[in-house]
Amino acid sequence: MMASGSGVQSVDRAIDLLELLTDLGGDAALSELAAASELPLPTIHRLMRTMVDRGYARQLASRRYTLGPRLIRLGESAGRQLGAGARPHLERVARELGESANLAMIDRDMAVYVAQASSSHSMRMFTEVGRRVFCHCTGVGKMVLSELPEQTVREIVGRVGMPAVTEKSIVDIDALLAELDRVREQGWAMDDGEQELGVRCFAVTVPGAPTPTALSVSGPEARVTYEFGDRAVPLLHEVATAVATELLPSV
Repeated sequence: MMASGSGVQSVDRAIDLLELLTDLGGDAALSELAAASELPLPTIHRLMRTMVDRGYARQLASRRYTLGPRLIRLGESAGRQLGAGARPHLERVARELGESANLAMIDRDMAVYVAQASSSHSMRMFTEVGRRVFCHCTGVGKMVLSELPEQTVREIVGRVGMPAVTEKSIVDIDALLAELDRVREQGWAMDDGEQELGVRCFAVTVPGAPTPTALSVSGPEARVTYEFGDRAVPLLHEVATAVATELLPSV
């Protein structure tokens, strides 16, 4: 069954439902999917049953649907490919700024690092690829949260909490939401010792990424000063746009 244009209608609808499930916090009832998609209930039920059978969705005892385990393998593979493609861009940031550069994306309520290029300094930041961190206390985490609706941010915090990783960590949801408003207005985020004392990080979003994704540079606060940020943020924006243009052709 063909949709208008070159797409296959049933595939378009199935993908739309998976994206709606994600936007609704990872699980939803058929009625919620129907209200959000404006598709007939029988159509949604048929598509969701197919995705359950294939492992891309699960049906809970409550009869609600949630994202399925097969998506994990796809996401991990996509993250590795994105990381490999982005690495030359991260190396440019590390070379020009002299500090470690990172690429991270949101994954099930946490930010996960998918690529890194290390600083040439003997004292530098090591962020292993695959490491998962809380979003409320990291530059990349704040950046990806800033791409999400307030209700989704509240739901994420409700599930994982806001632990005080350091004495500088934001631990209040209203303070976090105010911080995210500032992030959206200024177009960049900063972790000022909130994940690790003595470490500062500047981050920007990768525009147009289907999953909120951020690019950052981090290092000891003695070198990564506020003035350093004046130089780093424009370069991060430039490189993030290059990553989006090269790896996300629709941007």
